[in-house]
Amino acid sequence: MSFTIRKAKKEDMPQVLSLINQLAYFEKEPEAVIITVEDLQQDGFGEHPAFFCFVAEINSKIEGIALGYNRYSTWKGKTIHLEDLIVNETARGTGLGSALLDEVVKYGHQLGVKRINWEVLDWNEPAIKFYKQKGATIKEAWRVVHMDEQSIKNYISKL
Repeated sequence: MSFTIRKAKKEDMPQVLSLINQLAYFEKEPEAVIITVEDLQQDGFGEHPAFFCFVAEINSKIEGIALGYNRYSTWKGKTIHLEDLIVNETARGTGLGSALLDEVVKYGHQLGVKRINWEVLDWNEPAIKFYKQKGATIKEAWRVVHMDEQSIKNYISKL
């Protein structure tokens, strides 16, 4: 199958959001997505983009994305975080996921990062197997900690 991997453009964001919503449904949290196309366009394509994004196209249709952002580790220095690697359900098994991950790793290498990190749900066995095959280490002892918008507001109200 022939496909193209490239940096996302502002006008790609409707298709990117569609894939984000598809992932949220897969992860059993369809109501959790509150971001809009306008948010993605504003946040990813201004003077100081909040994220980078690569897209995978088949016949001019975006079938996969890899979206991440820069981080800094007090132990390692420059790192990047892969927020989501999403391949349309109908395009899985075509090599798009591998090609997108390849692009993220090449990008991180070009930036000189010391680590690339991301999360995977403990029940997503196909993704866990895929990442392990690629040489990633799953840190079982670490717990992801989130403070959502309401938690932030509650915290601030107590200061």
